[in-house]
Amino acid sequence: MAHIAAMANRPIHVIGAGLAGSEAAWQIAQAGVPVVVHEMRPVRGTEAHQTDLCAELVCSNSFRSDDAATNAVGVLHRELRQAGSLVMRCADAHQVPAGSALAVDRDGFAQAVTQALATHPLVTIQRGEVADLPPADWDSVIVATGPLTSGALAEAIRSLTGAEDLAFFDAIAPIIHRDSIDFEKAWFQSRYDKNGPGGDGADYINCAFERDGYEAFIDALLAGACTEFKDWERDTPYFEGCLPIEVMAERGRDTLRFGPMKPVGLVDPRTGRRPWAVVQLRQDNAHGTLFNMVGFQTKLKHAEQTRIFRMIPGLEGAEFARLGGIHRNTFLNSPVLLDARLRLKADPRLRFAGQITGCEGYVESAGIGMVAGRLAAAERLGRVVPLPPPTTSIGALVNHITGGHLSGRATFQPMNANFGLFPPIDQPPVTGPDGRRLKGAEKGQARKRALSNRAAQDFGAWLAAQDAAIPMAASAVP
Repeated sequence: MAHIAAMANRPIHVIGAGLAGSEAAWQIAQAGVPVVVHEMRPVRGTEAHQTDLCAELVCSNSFRSDDAATNAVGVLHRELRQAGSLVMRCADAHQVPAGSALAVDRDGFAQAVTQALATHPLVTIQRGEVADLPPADWDSVIVATGPLTSGALAEAIRSLTGAEDLAFFDAIAPIIHRDSIDFEKAWFQSRYDKNGPGGDGADYINCAFERDGYEAFIDALLAGACTEFKDWERDTPYFEGCLPIEVMAERGRDTLRFGPMKPVGLVDPRTGRRPWAVVQLRQDNAHGTLFNMVGFQTKLKHAEQTRIFRMIPGLEGAEFARLGGIHRNTFLNSPVLLDARLRLKADPRLRFAGQITGCEGYVESAGIGMVAGRLAAAERLGRVVPLPPPTTSIGALVNHITGGHLSGRATFQPMNANFGLFPPIDQPPVTGPDGRRLKGAEKGQARKRALSNRAAQDFGAWLAAQDAAIPMAASAVP
């Protein structure tokens, strides 16, 4: 017992203070174990970050769907809230209108996460780069360096594992000042006037194209000058869920208007009919002064972005708070390199979390960080806790990362939370409450609700077993 008590006072080290690292550190500290968070910013910056804040959002400000009934991301939101997630508490406290999605004021959110960690009595934040494998006396480490892991640390991991990292490009969408948008042409509306957390059914700014304007816009995108890649980057694949807009345009002239520019559920008040294509902008800060271009990740050069995006009706005079960009993201071949508890097989004192493991998305990173933190804290306290079941959203992600039925697969790629990762329902619903046989979309929605209900039950049971083994502190988050 004395040995376990002594071990409990030894800190766990977390490298990286993004969403995964911040969540992991919070969960460890809440379990009563000291934690040291190592963040290289501002001593050394990255290609995408602009501040030294913990959990800075470098791309969209959206945590995506908050619908826990029929959306796997919404289920993940629910599970993180139940687990006392710092990331979700701060997101809820700093939400901005976004239809049925949960979007946040990015600065207020990151400041709240940073403040909560900095003032926790068991958390120490150390600034500076960890440029090599952690020293031997760091006997429990969570590497949560994200997709922008420094080259020196990535090379050290590669040398240790003997395996090459995989990589993809991730592109960032521009942000526009609201007062530069022409509301003689643009209007506020959510698709199908749908309400969401903090919203009123008119949460997005919409800029409509008629057919001729859309065709001219596509021509400009296809002809636009783009960022040139280095020789070693040329064969790196994009992540399919975050394609640059010009890459989508190259796949077909109608790809965008059936993707991020789809006009469904919208009516142009000037014409009273659905437009040919629509660019939507989503609120990016609490003051409502900044809006980001939804789905407009881009690798266009900055001058080209200004010229081409001002072809969009309503954005002719747009002033950009931030232009789009592109950066190289790296992630591990996790099914080969990690064990079921997210530990590196070649050195089990190293546990990985977040996007470097092959999950994609803010809440997915936080979810893996939550699990990694709880597993590390349990080990430090001499306890063994089970993994979240694969019937839950977080458990399904862990199963994807650590292999599951795809163990060793050479084509492992990052994945968002989705119901396709869940084990199927043994007896999916075939009739509704009224006894009528379900068909088409109704059947699909009923299946999703069944998956969500099963996840809620199984996650609740897992969390109860977790909390029985490791009582978590209750504390307010500013």
